[in-house]
Amino acid sequence: MDTEESVDTEEPAPVEAPLSAHETELIRKSLAVVEPFAGELTVYFYAILFARHPGVRPMFPHGMDAQRDRLLRALLRIVDLVDDPESLVRFCGHLGRDHRKFGTLADHFPAVGECLLDALARYAGPAWTPDIAAAWTKAYGVITQVMISAAEEDEAVRPAVWPATVVHRVSRGHGIAEITVRPHLAYAYAAGQYVSVETPWWPKRWRYYSVANAPRADGTLTLHVRAVAGGSVSDALVHRAAVGDVVRLGPPMGDMVLDAAGSGELLFVAGGTGLAPIRALVEEVARRGGRHHVELFLGARTGAELYGVDDMLRMAQRHHWLTVRGAVSDEYVPGARGSLPDVLAEYGPWYQHDVFLSGPARMVVSARDTLTLHGTPSHRIHHDPFETPVLFTR
Repeated sequence: MDTEESVDTEEPAPVEAPLSAHETELIRKSLAVVEPFAGELTVYFYAILFARHPGVRPMFPHGMDAQRDRLLRALLRIVDLVDDPESLVRFCGHLGRDHRKFGTLADHFPAVGECLLDALARYAGPAWTPDIAAAWTKAYGVITQVMISAAEEDEAVRPAVWPATVVHRVSRGHGIAEITVRPHLAYAYAAGQYVSVETPWWPKRWRYYSVANAPRADGTLTLHVRAVAGGSVSDALVHRAAVGDVVRLGPPMGDMVLDAAGSGELLFVAGGTGLAPIRALVEEVARRGGRHHVELFLGARTGAELYGVDDMLRMAQRHHWLTVRGAVSDEYVPGARGSLPDVLAEYGPWYQHDVFLSGPARMVVSARDTLTLHGTPSHRIHHDPFETPVLFTR
């Protein structure tokens, strides 16, 4: 949710499906044909894009391996949403606003579309028919229209990027650091959202991190960053960033916000640094006067890795509406033992709760499946995408 948007009390008009059922089927079948060649397809796409339109090359990082994978994930996500027009428009709107930080212009979209369709046609081979080409052209037109409109509306109300100075840094052990930054310009976001970060040491490489606090009076944001193997940006933030360094932030993204809850009973589930947005949501409940009852489960393999549990227990001592439990899977410690999904099943059922999940993708999927199996309606389970895919660069 973008906090700049006004609240409309009227029911939003339903979004008309941009494609017919037949066109949707054609797109999904053709993607299934080219998916086994995904690696070659994305290499070919970027090769012809840079050869035909060399002016776009400076928008991208030097290393393209991760970018090629993200392009494929973006296509898969869009195709997955092609028969869910409201979600498709919301997703593409986020992309359009986020792409402003790359310097993306409306003139870039035709070039990308031309090369994308040529790459799909090459690897689909004889399966690429005029009807399939027409369906893809129509779908790409819808996507670009939404992205361009969202970017133009966004440009009228806020900047594309926010310089932010590191004002505090503390190590949490296990390769995790808490980094607090103060944006140079007002930065409006909602608790539970995530932001993209570019460091001065790796220009044009953006990585996404959840904000670990509800909005503060001083405007600062705290990020929980884990250094991962081969992660240039995360490694720089954890081991190199110091007070006084300036990073750049992209716009806030994500729909895992408190206003998505339809009930007063909340279940928060966090694994590892997935605690960051959950902590922000707990702070937001407190800011609103504790009108919800919150059950919080934190999971880890060992007790030493049960990240942030002491802080959350101190919050529970201050707020009667918050209950905190830890789940440790690989060693015996007092309290709940087992994987987070198993512990959730033991303490459930949770069918009357709105559920917010954050953490490693495997944990989120397993917890979601467990909750659904035990009666929690899928529309009450909230989590953000496991990867934030973009069409251009990151």
